[in-house]
Amino acid sequence: MSPLETVTVTRFVTPLREGGSLPGVVEGDDLGTYVCKFRGAGQGPRVLVAEVVVGELARAIGLDAPRQVVLDLSSEIARYEADEEVQDLLTASTGLNLGSDFLPGSFGYDGQTGIESAVAGRVVWLDAFCANVDRSWRNPNLLLWNGALWVIDHGASLYFHHAWPGGVGDPARFAAQPWDPADHVLVGRAGDLAAVDAELTALVTPELLAEVVALVPDAFLDPVPGAGTPEELRAAYVAFLVARLGTRQWLPA
Repeated sequence: MSPLETVTVTRFVTPLREGGSLPGVVEGDDLGTYVCKFRGAGQGPRVLVAEVVVGELARAIGLDAPRQVVLDLSSEIARYEADEEVQDLLTASTGLNLGSDFLPGSFGYDGQTGIESAVAGRVVWLDAFCANVDRSWRNPNLLLWNGALWVIDHGASLYFHHAWPGGVGDPARFAAQPWDPADHVLVGRAGDLAAVDAELTALVTPELLAEVVALVPDAFLDPVPGAGTPEELRAAYVAFLVARLGTRQWLPA
């Protein structure tokens, strides 16, 4: 896998006041437009780690997910922002942040549009494996764009790392943790999950997981007891994901 491209932010366009964070639309020096997830947001940089890992894993298993880049944000951008809340966020996020391609003209999935069972099954499998708790009817985090279903907003996945300020725990605990599909927006369209699991198990190997985790920038990896360097933190993420891969308590029947 190629490293995430680094793009310099040239203009802050508008905030997106949705969900628990405050992402924003920005323009880059490559003339691209991106949805920026800010490192200085209240949920902290671990959310950006989950975004990178799960977003790139989604692409690796054949799902449509926006291309991700690293966004370099200058303090000059914050200086000209009139909204005080946004200005504070921009100031707190000077440096490297995470961006995903803005999909112009896309609209949110409402649960009514027909989705192929193969696609729905992959989404459910990914969310179960990564313990994503935020793909419900209330907040699908799915877009329809150019006739395809796109998965977005994976920050609520990999919840295990939010306990790491007390020290890296036991991967076996995450591996054995079941996942509740009851509220998932696509579970009724997922078809034969056992067949999906057999197919994806051949794709999602420990080697692939290590490649995906390696894409996380050092700037998003805050040291914790037992993992004080970016390399040690990446190894911890891989250990948790590989342990999960070795079990199936998380896979819905």
